[in-house]
Amino acid sequence: MQIISIIIVGFIVGLLARALKPGNDSLGFLMTTVLGIVGSAVANFLGSMLGLYGPGDAAGWIASIIGAIIVLYLYGLVTKKR
Repeated sequence: MQIISIIIVGFIVGLLARALKPGNDSLGFLMTTVLGIVGSAVANFLGSMLGLYGPGDAAGWIASIIGAIIVLYLYGLVTKKR
């Protein structure tokens, strides 16, 4: 059940990050979900490095969305057409 909730939360976070970041980001359902999950992981990692989260704590919604925007920006840099 936890994996299903991770996928659902990842999809919601990915959608919100895509909506908040300006520009055209043509990602499918799978990539949007992966974006949200990776964004949450990035937020959790950065938060624990800054001492905001302890071991086993999960990142909040806002931090997860900010993490997903960071990942989306980096993804755009990597896949940018020249």
